[in-house]
Amino acid sequence: MSEWIEEGMEAPTFVVACDTGENVSLAELRGAPVVLFFYPKDDTPGCTIEACAFRDRKEDIKELGVHVFGMSPDDVESHVKFRDKFELNFPLLADIGHKVAEQYGAWREKTRDGKTSMGIQRSTFLIDAAGKVAKVWQAVDVQGHDDEVLTAVSELS
Repeated sequence: MSEWIEEGMEAPTFVVACDTGENVSLAELRGAPVVLFFYPKDDTPGCTIEACAFRDRKEDIKELGVHVFGMSPDDVESHVKFRDKFELNFPLLADIGHKVAEQYGAWREKTRDGKTSMGIQRSTFLIDAAGKVAKVWQAVDVQGHDDEVLTAVSELS
């Protein structure tokens, strides 16, 4: 288990497969803010609520000029099914082996029903146009999270 990336730190770069069949490189996105949200699993209740909330804010996201990405350890095929089922309009990134989640600190020990295991801690990172982490949300509550994130994006200077 790694430590959380903190606000003000350089965002760890990555290149991962996307649901479009292409690779996404964080370094190539410099010049615009990026919202990177880690979620545990495609097509599960909390993950669906969170993804659909960002989907429904498409116009606000476009107006703010921010790139939004969802990332989980699911593979591209799973992401495609999830994207198509819920008509998601932003890329889903496949963090197979959870290497990126570990870099950001989102791969954590979790306890559920008395069992302890490692998994994704639902979390979001706002990365500014220069590649620095501007805001971190740990242990995200999906209700209203899209509002919090887009408000933070609008406050970037």
